[in-house]
Amino acid sequence: MRFTHPDRVYWVDVGVTKQDLADYYRSTWDWMAPHLVNRPLALVRCPDGTKGQCFFQKHASAGLTEQNLRTVIDSKGRQVIAVDDLDGLLSLVQAGVLEVHVRGATIDRLDVCDRIVFDLDPGEGVGWPAVVAAARDVRERLASLDLECFVKLSGGKGLHVVLPIDGADWDAAKAFAQAVAFAMAADDPKRYVAKMTKSLRGGKLFIDYLRNSLEQTSVAAYSTRARAGAPVSVPVTWEELGGTESAHQYTVLNLGKRLGSLKRDPWRDIGRVRQKLPEAGAVKRR
Repeated sequence: MRFTHPDRVYWVDVGVTKQDLADYYRSTWDWMAPHLVNRPLALVRCPDGTKGQCFFQKHASAGLTEQNLRTVIDSKGRQVIAVDDLDGLLSLVQAGVLEVHVRGATIDRLDVCDRIVFDLDPGEGVGWPAVVAAARDVRERLASLDLECFVKLSGGKGLHVVLPIDGADWDAAKAFAQAVAFAMAADDPKRYVAKMTKSLRGGKLFIDYLRNSLEQTSVAAYSTRARAGAPVSVPVTWEELGGTESAHQYTVLNLGKRLGSLKRDPWRDIGRVRQKLPEAGAVKRR
């Protein structure tokens, strides 16, 4: 992949350039690929970097060609894009993509959900320890149903708890995620809210289950974010979660040190877990 203007600065505040972003993805490709390849994408493009205008995109268009992408047409006649290899990801870098979001399905089976995401989004005044506690709460509730889940820093404000499943239709996936969110909000209404109304979220943590539908996506593991500091969405183990400091503590500039010190991939087993999604009625309040 050849780049035009490799010295173009994408994150002005920390001086991260297009070439730096490409080098970052080359160094993390082996970690990122299992969570990116063959999954439908939604992209945040910022051709002039974070100092310019950014926009959301789900298909190829001017400045983003199909040459290095895989494309299909869905049942509603809309183009869906994915990457198959590192060159595909680097073509996104060339096009000014600063965030890569994925759907909880593969491009071959768009109608089947295989990963459910609980996006834990803290409202104003909610500290990081409360976000960590919420993730552990989700984990305990899923464990009570004999379900194993994984966690990552979002690169923004919160955490994503990811539940791999054998495959379910989108209605069932969303109903289950909603049941978990509503149970948490009902059990502890002073801490949690399951409705996205912003006026209800001050001092509380929003259990966002709405990413679990055919059209919705969440930021990919190891994707950068179009935010100050060039932060990255990073998988962590449950054991190390309590020692984290924020959702955006890892960046393009410092993630290499972390990866170099790891003895195993925190999400090594996420693709190996085989578990059937229970019905939403199996979720009980405490």
